[in-house]
Amino acid sequence: MKILKFGGTSVGSASSIQTLLQILKAEHSQGNRPVVVLSAMGGVTNLLVEMAENAAAGREFTAQLAELEKRHFDVVKALLDIQNQNPAFTRLKIHFNQLEELLQGVLTLRELTPKTRDQILSYGERCSTLMVSKIAAQHFPEALFVDASELIKTDSAFGQAKVNTELTELLIQSFYRENSDKLLFVTGYIAGNDAGQITTLGRGGSDYTAAIFGSALNAEEIQIWTDVNGMMTADPRMVQKAFPLEELSYTEAMELSYFGAKVIYPPTMIPAFLKKIPIVIKNTFEPEFAGTVIRHDCKSSNLPIKGISSINNISILNLQGSGMVGKSGFSGRLFSLLAREQINIILITQSSSEHSITFAVQPHDVEKAKQVIELEFELELLANKLEPLVIESNQAILAIVGENMKQTPGMSGKLFHALGRNGVNVRAIAQGSSEYNISVIISANELSKAINAVHDAFFINLTKTLHAFCLGTGNIGKTLFNQLNAHKDYLQKNNGIQVKVVGISNTRKMVFNIDGLSLDTWQDELQESMHEADLSAFISKMKDMNLPNCVFIDNTASPKPIAFYEEVFKSNISVVTCNKIGNSAAYSQYETFRDTARKHGVDFFYETNVGAGLPIIRTLKDLMNSGDRVKRIEAILSGTISFIFNHFKGEANFHDVVKEAQEKGYTEPDPRDDLSGKDFMRKILILARDAGYHMEEADVKIKSVLPKACLEAATVEDFYASLKAENAFFDDLKQQAEAGKKVLRYIGKLEDGQASITLHMVDENHPFYMLSGSDNIISFTTDRYKERPLVVKGPGAGAEVTAAGVFADLINVGAN
Repeated sequence: MKILKFGGTSVGSASSIQTLLQILKAEHSQGNRPVVVLSAMGGVTNLLVEMAENAAAGREFTAQLAELEKRHFDVVKALLDIQNQNPAFTRLKIHFNQLEELLQGVLTLRELTPKTRDQILSYGERCSTLMVSKIAAQHFPEALFVDASELIKTDSAFGQAKVNTELTELLIQSFYRENSDKLLFVTGYIAGNDAGQITTLGRGGSDYTAAIFGSALNAEEIQIWTDVNGMMTADPRMVQKAFPLEELSYTEAMELSYFGAKVIYPPTMIPAFLKKIPIVIKNTFEPEFAGTVIRHDCKSSNLPIKGISSINNISILNLQGSGMVGKSGFSGRLFSLLAREQINIILITQSSSEHSITFAVQPHDVEKAKQVIELEFELELLANKLEPLVIESNQAILAIVGENMKQTPGMSGKLFHALGRNGVNVRAIAQGSSEYNISVIISANELSKAINAVHDAFFINLTKTLHAFCLGTGNIGKTLFNQLNAHKDYLQKNNGIQVKVVGISNTRKMVFNIDGLSLDTWQDELQESMHEADLSAFISKMKDMNLPNCVFIDNTASPKPIAFYEEVFKSNISVVTCNKIGNSAAYSQYETFRDTARKHGVDFFYETNVGAGLPIIRTLKDLMNSGDRVKRIEAILSGTISFIFNHFKGEANFHDVVKEAQEKGYTEPDPRDDLSGKDFMRKILILARDAGYHMEEADVKIKSVLPKACLEAATVEDFYASLKAENAFFDDLKQQAEAGKKVLRYIGKLEDGQASITLHMVDENHPFYMLSGSDNIISFTTDRYKERPLVVKGPGAGAEVTAAGVFADLINVGAN
């Protein structure tokens, strides 16, 4: 025999009740006759509470009563044959008249006692169960309405009554024997005391009713039918990637339920636990889904944790002072006091020095707790042995739960790394000796971000989501979006990473979408956006969205975004940039960026500052991190200059080669921006700083390849005229090189703390001799690579390779 309990959404409408009947028919076809426990229709209990409170406050309630009546009558009209409707209407109308009389009494007296409140709330389950039993009788003639208040006996603690288990089981067993040929439809949530007065079993009491009947009748299984596919790894309203768990132990389910998982009510499991009856969480609207099984003999799992649960609005109280240290019985005195006042403690943590105790309570208990504590410890407070009680509101509890935690090292480290990397400050920590649960108190405003970050950290079989905010929609920005779009499936499959571009801005417009902008239609969305570009507003919006695993991507060449980098780091957001202005400005700024990123546990990746997509900075950092010592760096880090000198040979003249480079798009609009060595200087400066040298721009010695007249030409046209006029100068350089069987190379060098960029003539023994096209090249001479330098060579310019470098940096953020 099974117990099937259906929640409020399962009886909340005509269509859902039809689905419920299909489930019962499926059970009936297998020869089963379950006991059916029903909740009130969805939203009805809240409506009854509102009506009761309105009446107590002297406010009108008739409109809500009419709404309640209409909801039930509409279902009867929809699902009951006409000839069967009047008996159902009559019975329901009697209940609504009784309810109206009760509310009228509350309105007259302006008083709502716990006993009266329970009586009023009982009509939710009474009406829904009566209604469903009448509808079911059309398909199951043996259907019988059962008022659980006649069978479940409790004390008189109205609102949270304690069950007399022995008497209740005798009554249920006796009733079931007498009605074994009936299909029982039982009211959930309500019970009765010895005086025959209605009591209730507390929040989620319908689950408890099902467990009480299951235990009394030694059911083979208790099924809880709700609107989700079982117990989830996290609240699906906050974590889109939450997924249902196949099974849980009783302990795991209790821990998850206690800390806010609303799928099942914690006391429900106690009767089932004692009798080792499996509890199955099923979805009424997807009945074929297996759901979650809660059992005592749960098989081993490869998941590090089973779930993440939370309570999203609590207050914490902190009591501290020297009068607590070494004083036996202090904690007992404190918590006995709170227990006497029926103030529930959600979480407790105490410092090892015994100097402070922190505990969490529901916000509605704060004022009462403050009053009784200050009264109880008045003398200690006056003598300054205790400091004034500190109260912090708007807090939340996040808890990770699972039996595997006790045998898996590093669980706490992984939790706190995920929280710290996303800037979530932990106010207090509690871990039980069973190691089934680690709980932390954090700001309620950070809860959604924290749960998503922790979920990504622990469930590695799921993709980790990076939320990207991108500045710049030029060639590099567009190409990056194309690459992300083309490789999204590969990223998820091979890297376990999903990149959501949630914000884009250029110099005209900006657009945001918390669910991710389409990389097929982003240009249209940006164009149609009503938000004018505003860099400060873009940064503020990024911070306000408060998403986990955020990355700020700067694909501009503007100095304006640089001013916001430090603020971004302090918001625990990583930065990926191809904009070299920030790292090549004052050394103090470079140092601030590096130190701020490190302090806040985020990444600052700028591989494309030096060699576009070439792994130059990463290679340098790997060498240094592994203990190697860099003795010399030589490099050609300008694709433009590389192209020019690789083609300046034979009959070619310098003017024509520069002109060709500009026509191919290798140079800036004014080629002197490249040939002056200014851009090259920035790259050498960044390398020098990453190599550990405190160096400013003026410390890099640049010997320009251009004569003074070319550099000082008024316009680009004048510059080309000067190049022609200086043809003999360049031809002389070329002939000198060819005479010595050498080639011209504009090389940057870092050695012994000195940086320079000069034109060299190198022979075939030099690693740069065979350079071709617009390739960049760099050689590292180190203690390990002494005889034969480590050389990195490849395309060092162009939107494709630069975007690929930004892409690689972004993926490296995801790997951390």
